[in-house]
Amino acid sequence: MSLLGCSSLPQVNTLQGKWILEKDGSTMLNPQTSGLVMKDGVLYSVSDASADESQIKRLHMIDPNSARVINKSEGMAFDEFVKNSCFYSYLAGEPDYEALVPDPYLDDAWIWVTEDASRGEPLSGECQRQYGDSNSTTYPTLLVRLVQEGDALRVIGVRPLQFDTHDGLADLPNDGIEGLALTKDKKLLLGLEKDGAGQPRVFSVTLSSDFFDSLLFARVKDAGLKLPTFDSGSHPINGMDVFYRSNGDGYLVAAARNDNELWIIDLQKQKETVIVPLEFFAPSNTSQNCAAFHLMDNASLEGVAIADGTIYLVNDPWKENYHKNLVCPQDKTAYDRFSPLLFQLAIDDAWFN
Repeated sequence: MSLLGCSSLPQVNTLQGKWILEKDGSTMLNPQTSGLVMKDGVLYSVSDASADESQIKRLHMIDPNSARVINKSEGMAFDEFVKNSCFYSYLAGEPDYEALVPDPYLDDAWIWVTEDASRGEPLSGECQRQYGDSNSTTYPTLLVRLVQEGDALRVIGVRPLQFDTHDGLADLPNDGIEGLALTKDKKLLLGLEKDGAGQPRVFSVTLSSDFFDSLLFARVKDAGLKLPTFDSGSHPINGMDVFYRSNGDGYLVAAARNDNELWIIDLQKQKETVIVPLEFFAPSNTSQNCAAFHLMDNASLEGVAIADGTIYLVNDPWKENYHKNLVCPQDKTAYDRFSPLLFQLAIDDAWFN
């Protein structure tokens, strides 16, 4: 139940998805899609640590019209600066990347964020003494700077994040930062699934040209946005992007994964958050008298990207629930492969009035 800080629109928006396809035409193999960004007419996404091994630590490039993978990065190198840090072992192993934004200070570069480091070796010794006080998870959340060099990626910087003791976060390694968005003034917004009280949160940190020259904690603060609050249930936010209207007013558009909603959050901190309800339909193979589309039982949005008045949404196939979507037997392969879907939604001026 929502307590305050929002108003819900009555109209439910119906979205019909397209299977994201690999280059060979098969549906995308278990990428556990995390984050979505539009850059130069191409959608970019990353995979989290629970994806198929062939997808982990890759940058996926997707055609927004055909929903086909154009390319993906191959190989990841590390600068000595990163290799000599306390975080190299984790980043070189199975880092849990959850979102990305283009680097505003460096061409062909990206900023990714990690969430769950429980698969890696814990910090020890001097590293634990230096970074053990993140005021959130035992292993701190990391912002990672990568440069794209042809088909390869090179990690050139890393900063651990430190929250304020009064932020009320808990040690919840799989309920951490899931969304990134960049404002016009180069403020990085970070969407947290839930804090110690079970509430979704948005934090911020201001980037600079020398932000990644340091290995010290980067201190983040609550963004002070008017988010809805809840008295029960799990209501995490995941994918996020920023949208600016023609009058200059900015809004954070965030996906409420469990609620099949978009939240339209006023960056000026004046208006209540507007909740846009959604229904997701997956395509079916019609060769066995199946309908062309069927309502999904579980979509689990994970990425939001905005370009030219259109919102692109991608889901994260939740392995525990994904087969609940299976209606037509001919579609079983796509659900067995935990293939994601790409959705589109036109921005509606009614959301901002």
